[in-house]
Amino acid sequence: MFENLSERLERSFKILKGEGRITDINVAETLKDVRRALLDADVNYKVAKSFTDTVKQKALGQNVLTSVKPGQLMIKIVHDELAALMGGTATEINLKGHPAVVLMAGLNGAGKTTLSGKLAYLLKEKKNRKPLLVACDVYRPAAIEQLRVLAEQINVPIYMNTESKDPVAIALEGIHEAKAKAYDTVIIDTAGRLAIDEALMKEIAAIKEATHPDETLFVVDAMTGQDAVNTAKEFNDRLDFDGVVLTKLDGDTRGGAALSIRAVVDKPIKFVGTGEKMEALDVFHPERMADRILGMGDIVSLVERAQEQFDEEEARKLQRKIQKNQFDFNDFLSQIQQIKKMGNLKDLAAMIPGVGKALKDVEIDDNAFKGIEAIILSMTPKERQHPEILNQSRKSRIAKGSGTSIQEVNRLVKQFDQTRKMMKMVTGSKMGRMMGALPKMPGGLPGMPKMPKF
Repeated sequence: MFENLSERLERSFKILKGEGRITDINVAETLKDVRRALLDADVNYKVAKSFTDTVKQKALGQNVLTSVKPGQLMIKIVHDELAALMGGTATEINLKGHPAVVLMAGLNGAGKTTLSGKLAYLLKEKKNRKPLLVACDVYRPAAIEQLRVLAEQINVPIYMNTESKDPVAIALEGIHEAKAKAYDTVIIDTAGRLAIDEALMKEIAAIKEATHPDETLFVVDAMTGQDAVNTAKEFNDRLDFDGVVLTKLDGDTRGGAALSIRAVVDKPIKFVGTGEKMEALDVFHPERMADRILGMGDIVSLVERAQEQFDEEEARKLQRKIQKNQFDFNDFLSQIQQIKKMGNLKDLAAMIPGVGKALKDVEIDDNAFKGIEAIILSMTPKERQHPEILNQSRKSRIAKGSGTSIQEVNRLVKQFDQTRKMMKMVTGSKMGRMMGALPKMPGGLPGMPKMPKF
């Protein structure tokens, strides 16, 4: 995500490296390069110019502390301005209505239908809402069927009327259905449309007028860069939407849309789509995105994702098993599955400060765990529970059953033994007990998951 921009900005800051103080000359040089990096990232020209002007003004007005290098100070100023450019802080979705109505709008192919399913899943799982999906795309072949399949996948109800070709009427019927069956959120999926298509623009305006949505979201493909911003402006002029959702952000190496859209349309980015899975929809945090652009990682989001998979009772059971040296392959498999649920492996690695840069040219396959899982699943229940019984003939059978070699099986068993020893050592140590006490410290550690007692 935004790899190209991150690299360019890093090169820009090197101009200040070794400088003893900030001057007009070295700031001008650095910011010229920063502006060029932003334009290469497909950021709107006016936005890029205004951004560098603001940074220059702030940088020249700063007294550099002896403990802070000019380069570090510049990174701090650029970071704060990047966050401000993207909106400063996260903006919550408005769900005050009874039921709350969310209207989706956007271009053809932006990913509105998939996004509707993802949003329903997020609201159901993280906000304890009872959403109803309403299929109002009456033009695209199989659009209604696509939404029905997604609804089934995430176990969310759907309202559809295949007999009607009137999206306004279908939307109103959907809201009536939600009231009758006590659903508290209605998500209306509409057809994709171009801003120049007058008939379709009048139609989406009519849907908005009839349904009075609490939230109108403009869905746009982040990879279209500057085009996305121009389209957003045209739609906003006609529709006056409440917020933007950027889809396919995981494939966007430049970041032009994310950086420009707030400044141009003055509407917040509320969500970002970061993958194909239904859970791959995140609340947009400008300050965290600025961290990632500047190669600082995003440890808070990583902890939050871990927290979502964290079960305190299970953690306690696991702790007891580790202390008794009973950690087995079943536990190992369950830990792997929890990591997989957190999202794309390379994306997770990029959230750790410094790791993203180190792995920029390394391909991390999302199927990296498949071989390990195949080996473990080829074991008998007894073998998984008692790894010590794994002799050569058993390993040979497991290798054949998993489609791997005996060397790979041996390697996994060896790594497992080392992991088990290390976990026992850590949990039994004073360090382990100290870690367990951390949450009880005054103030605690913000954003860290609650840990079991040791």
